[in-house]
Amino acid sequence: MRHGSSHRHAEQNDTGSGRRRRVPKRSAGFRRSDPTRPVRLAPSDVLRLGLLGIRVRRTRAALSALGISIGILTLVLVTGIPASSGSALDQKLAALGTNLLRVQPQPNQKPPVLLPEEAARMAARIGPVSRTSAVANTHTIVRRSDRTDPNDGLGLTVLAGQDDLLPAVNGRVASGRFLDPSTDRLPTVVLGHQAAARLGIPRIVPGQEAPQVVVGQRWFTVIGVLGPIPLAEDLDRSVLVGWQAAKQELAFDGHPTVVYVRADEDAMEAVADVLPATVCPELPGLVQVSRPSDALAAKRAANSTFSALFLGLSGVALLVGGIGVANTMYISVLERRSEIGLRRALGANRRQIRGQFMTESVVLSFLGGVAGTAIGALATVAYTSYQGWPAVIPLSAVVMGTGGATAIGALAGVYPCVRAARLSPTEALSSA
Repeated sequence: MRHGSSHRHAEQNDTGSGRRRRVPKRSAGFRRSDPTRPVRLAPSDVLRLGLLGIRVRRTRAALSALGISIGILTLVLVTGIPASSGSALDQKLAALGTNLLRVQPQPNQKPPVLLPEEAARMAARIGPVSRTSAVANTHTIVRRSDRTDPNDGLGLTVLAGQDDLLPAVNGRVASGRFLDPSTDRLPTVVLGHQAAARLGIPRIVPGQEAPQVVVGQRWFTVIGVLGPIPLAEDLDRSVLVGWQAAKQELAFDGHPTVVYVRADEDAMEAVADVLPATVCPELPGLVQVSRPSDALAAKRAANSTFSALFLGLSGVALLVGGIGVANTMYISVLERRSEIGLRRALGANRRQIRGQFMTESVVLSFLGGVAGTAIGALATVAYTSYQGWPAVIPLSAVVMGTGGATAIGALAGVYPCVRAARLSPTEALSSA
């Protein structure tokens, strides 16, 4: 056959018949598979191959995962315990009234500025405000007996108080009970913590006759004694009378002198800006609003400090875990050089070797991260329960414990995987 007959069909003898049959020419786009080309492994095969080293060397894998889990355990503990401690601190600061504002007229004004009788309800219309109440100075003297000096009020103030005062100032009754609608019009009083000590009535004893004090020219029955109120110390030195009883018995005009406002902590400054115009639209410039308490500033500073601490400790713990993964995988490469050489001699390429060791590194890191996160969470709950703190495990600690460990493990396994892939079959087998 001549070389120029490329456009003709080749002929072959048909076995047993002596006839010739035509064989079509191979199309230009057809390529025979290269028998020397390595087969691409499916992801499931890569995973099984990576898990092979873990299953075969279970003790080494368990110790490697343990080293990683200790790093993640440390991460969860150093974030969970300070977060729980911070939450307990927040609760204590919140109990002091970090979201409490005081609204009152500017002092020493002539004529004096009077807040509207509905000032507390007007303030309650502001969106972020959750609770309001008010007290008013009745300018009356309280005495332990009608035989004492009528001008000696023992440095105490007689205030008309609304029924919802205690929740607004986060106060509590030490003994007896507080004013309520049933006693609002009756001649009854509740003593502040220091007022009770100065009047010689430290507590109300159930079953015994209630003590009495003289307010103005009228006897009032003491029905309760308050505990200390740290952020409203003026109430500790006060004698509280029902709002309507003060109008009837003490010639009270109904205008509050102090309005207590509780609002969302994040909106404290905004609420403080609009309160003067809200409670006294006619003279907002003559109304002063206390700034957010120092406890709120301390709470915000503590939260900021804890956040910086979390970031720093989390970074250190992840770095320790990453170093542990890198060390484990590097030693694994040195120990398994004969395995690497044999696989290369049987046709495995560098990509497959890298995939095998990278999969092993990621799986070890993931398992260690999950175990460390779980153990750290349990240890945090146990410790906070012992301390009486609320258990708080930041979501960032959980995410960084599992996802961070996996990511750091993958990065830490890069160099050992590359080193394993670069080993030639002869070098690996000869050094085994």
